[in-house]
Amino acid sequence: MSADSRTGPPDTAPRHRLEVAELSKAFGSTRALRGVHLRIAPGELHGLVGQNGCGKSTLVKILTGVYAPDPGASIAVDGQRLALPVRPMHQRAAGVSVVHQNSGLVDDLTVWENVRLGHYRAGRLSRRINRRDEQRATERVLARLDRPLEVGRKVGQLSAEDRAVVAIARAVQDHRPGGGLIVFDESTRALGRSARIRFFELVRSLVDEGTSVLLISHQLEEVVEATDRVTVLRDGTVVEAGLRTSEVDEVSLTRMMLGRHLVTHGRVGSQVKDEVVASARGLAAGPVTGLDLDIRRGEILGLTGLIGSGFVEAAEALAGARPADAGTLSVHGRDLALDRRRGCTEEFVDAGVAFVPERRLEAGVAGELSVADNLTLPRVRDRGGRLRTGSAWQFEETAAMIAKLDIRPPHPQAPVHTLSGGNQQKVLLGKWLAGTPNLLVLHEPTQAVDVGARHDIVDAIREAARDGCGIVLASIDPVDLAVLCDRVLVFRDGRVAKELSGELEQDAIVQAVFGDDTRPQEEGQND
Repeated sequence: MSADSRTGPPDTAPRHRLEVAELSKAFGSTRALRGVHLRIAPGELHGLVGQNGCGKSTLVKILTGVYAPDPGASIAVDGQRLALPVRPMHQRAAGVSVVHQNSGLVDDLTVWENVRLGHYRAGRLSRRINRRDEQRATERVLARLDRPLEVGRKVGQLSAEDRAVVAIARAVQDHRPGGGLIVFDESTRALGRSARIRFFELVRSLVDEGTSVLLISHQLEEVVEATDRVTVLRDGTVVEAGLRTSEVDEVSLTRMMLGRHLVTHGRVGSQVKDEVVASARGLAAGPVTGLDLDIRRGEILGLTGLIGSGFVEAAEALAGARPADAGTLSVHGRDLALDRRRGCTEEFVDAGVAFVPERRLEAGVAGELSVADNLTLPRVRDRGGRLRTGSAWQFEETAAMIAKLDIRPPHPQAPVHTLSGGNQQKVLLGKWLAGTPNLLVLHEPTQAVDVGARHDIVDAIREAARDGCGIVLASIDPVDLAVLCDRVLVFRDGRVAKELSGELEQDAIVQAVFGDDTRPQEEGQND
């Protein structure tokens, strides 16, 4: 680290790998952080939890120099205070790295190109990059992690687990053994159950060597199980700092995050009617062939399985979001071709088929548009005039959905990308619920949202079922499936291997998904 990146003398034996003090940040009249204190010891796995919008992302962006904190803040790594705002080169020299929830990887580049991106060493005279040297550097860091990968393979071809390994390799390559701090910002969201176990085995091996880790996660269960201590943020303020996770549980963390007791969702009475609202016949998509499905009015039908088993492809094809090889869908008496060569997305929307995809910002909402524009977009053509869309109906719909889903902040003109993840998800769900769909297809609707937003979303899904909507829920989350669904179809190798109904239990769903077939080579493909 260069001398101008530090202020103040170093401690001879620093007690803390990271020490943040009096960290505040305001955006106009909105105060995102207020006097935050955070301490992480060397070789500690520290959790950071809080509702969406509580300031977690702002904190990470200050640590990485995206934002400058308000005056009076201090950030020290191994006893060395960093000049503020943090400069990326000083962050890297201090051994601080971040793995974001989307891993920040480029699918079209190879493993070694992703790992070494921004770290290339050009020849002194030729200024050319020696590909073989860069590949060897990548192989060394992967060997250090004991996770060998083919460095010439495109990252877009890797499983979620291997993508996480690449992201970790990129993060630790500048760390001295036993040093550094890695911030994992919702980095486990795309990992299945087995891959998540192996992810934490890898993280724990780094921690055991002395590396410190800050884990930001909405999965309170993994925070309690995996971390040593946890800090809780609420409304930009630290309400509990450095709690030993051996002394807390998910319920107590939830109460700290919300400042109140939150009633846990349990199973409710079925809303299923006899009438069939949607029928699929002969659906073939990806590994799925010849699938027949009936979804009744008010039914919540779960689709699950190992990643690659076909349940995701089936859900996306039912929603018209991906081309099927064959099949038809009948919705409320209207026939739709699932084969994209004969069908089109507009027909699905007109028939009342709605889709909430897993990747909300990439495929669900228009981040640069306002909350109002996103909430009303599907109905502009039908309700607007030839020369203008009209504003009265948009105002009414937007106000009603903001109130119904408790979208925060409740500002219709706020760009969606400025909202927290949970509130972005509410906007995505609300834009379809406002049109009272006949068939609603959901893919991981509560993924990477806080417990408060999850309850709002679960309530909204149940209300849609009570109103007579047929719902398909594609998820690997046994909690969502057990709490919401009337039936669950478990896919394996492109077919429905098991159907569960009645009083659904999480353990039964997990057992049905994994069964006795837990061969490592299958789990490692796309788990």
